[in-house]
Amino acid sequence: MLIENTLFGIENKVEDAIKFLRAVEPPEGYHVAFSGGKDSIVIKDLVIKSGVKYDIHYQNPTIDPPELTAFIRKYHSEVEQHYPERSYFKEMVKRGFPIRQKRWCCEFLKEKGGEGRTVVTGIRAEESAQRAKRQCYEKDRKKKDSLFLNIILRWSKSEVWEYIRVNGLPYCVLYDRGWNRIGCLGCPMNYYKRKMAELDKYPKIKNLYAKAFIKIYDKKKSEGKTSVDRWMNGKEMFEWWLNEKWEKEDMPLFA
Repeated sequence: MLIENTLFGIENKVEDAIKFLRAVEPPEGYHVAFSGGKDSIVIKDLVIKSGVKYDIHYQNPTIDPPELTAFIRKYHSEVEQHYPERSYFKEMVKRGFPIRQKRWCCEFLKEKGGEGRTVVTGIRAEESAQRAKRQCYEKDRKKKDSLFLNIILRWSKSEVWEYIRVNGLPYCVLYDRGWNRIGCLGCPMNYYKRKMAELDKYPKIKNLYAKAFIKIYDKKKSEGKTSVDRWMNGKEMFEWWLNEKWEKEDMPLFA
């Protein structure tokens, strides 16, 4: 619950978030990181209610579901959109495919902007063990001159939905279709069934992945990389990646 009776009195997480935003507001205002997901629509609303100065940004990876980008255009048209400097699939051919333990894609596609700023995010501790270690107000370990303000870090998923429903906030239709998380299609953080369901639903994106894997395979073969010899072709390599067989193999890729 967003309002709870505790041993130390009544805790109101909404009021606490708004007070926090006002207390540490920088002179230039906040850089709000927006994705269009449930958490980011909550932090955007909290920022607006707090009355602080801000600008809001969406790093469009170009592989988000079309329902999400349509939702952003309809309900959050004022959000400034930014695109990767190169196509994700071209970058994949250059760098190799991302896997869960070796992800370059997040930094390339989404972790942009906010240099020298205080960045308001919608990350939450219950999302992962790594995020549970984060602080509500902290330095950016990669961009030393930036700060993070994670105002809903200690909120639960049910509290996020409580806020959305109480305040009548529109949200992406995919949540009503059973999606718990909305983000890049084919994300290596997703497991096999989820990844396959997404790519089967969006065959154009699946085809772009398949073509990229063929190009990766052909490129590595032409460079004499023996690590691709385990596959007959790029299509087989793509199936290997989809099935997460890399999780069972302790060997360097493209050695």
